[in-house]
Amino acid sequence: MASTDPVPDLEAGIQYWATQPANYDGVLGGFGTGSLPRVDSLGSRRFLLDLLPELSTVPSPFRSLSAPPSETRRVRALDVGAGVGRVTSDVLLPLVSDVVLLEPVEPFINEAQSRGKASESGKEINDSGYRVLWKGIADRSKSVTFFKGALQSFDLAAPGTPLDRVGYLPPDGDDDTESKFDVIWCQWCLGHLKDDELVQFLQRSKKALRDARSLIVVKENLCREQNEPVTVFDEQDSTFTRSDLAFKNIFRDAGLKIIREKIQHGLPKGLYPVKMYALREA
Repeated sequence: MASTDPVPDLEAGIQYWATQPANYDGVLGGFGTGSLPRVDSLGSRRFLLDLLPELSTVPSPFRSLSAPPSETRRVRALDVGAGVGRVTSDVLLPLVSDVVLLEPVEPFINEAQSRGKASESGKEINDSGYRVLWKGIADRSKSVTFFKGALQSFDLAAPGTPLDRVGYLPPDGDDDTESKFDVIWCQWCLGHLKDDELVQFLQRSKKALRDARSLIVVKENLCREQNEPVTVFDEQDSTFTRSDLAFKNIFRDAGLKIIREKIQHGLPKGLYPVKMYALREA
């Protein structure tokens, strides 16, 4: 790519998203009130359960009813570019114990906190008028910890002081903010990173995984390619849309291997294809 080609600008991207409604419709580009949120979240949960069947909360031939102690530990996930908490609420909390939510856009992180606080109080409707019941937050069996920041600078190993936390608290005042992750979920946000920034973020993410079964999941739009990597720049929100091969080259450069990849079916016509990649250290 020539040096004169446009590249994502973080501040321009944040400024664009700050003008969008802080709700599902806003973060999903006008598709928040149709079938897309449900189809997307179902596809994401199924993808994750196929890889980590022990996360299933219902009897399954893939999961023992008497799980050994190693399978009853608290499962921790990171949701990056999390918007108003859609993936946290609809994908991760139904499956894991604790979620760390990272979002750089002020109206979005404020709305995510509002939804978490309402859930903790047992309210069905938050202060913005949206229905919220985040799983496990009211009974404090699960938790969400909120950070405001961008992927380019976020330190997964030492994230610092959170904005807030709802739900479960570790016993005896223990601090789990520097604990490693079982799942790092990256969806519809990586286009805000330049190629070198994305490689560096994925390398930091790789080091923040708990063990050999832990996963990085990337779920992103794909542009077309013809046997070579392609990157398309969108001036409106200052992002890249990458092709399949462009992503695979970045994963390789970050020292990651693909253990599963799958197209998300059932989304509205006219959108880019959306693909999920599950990654572990190469």
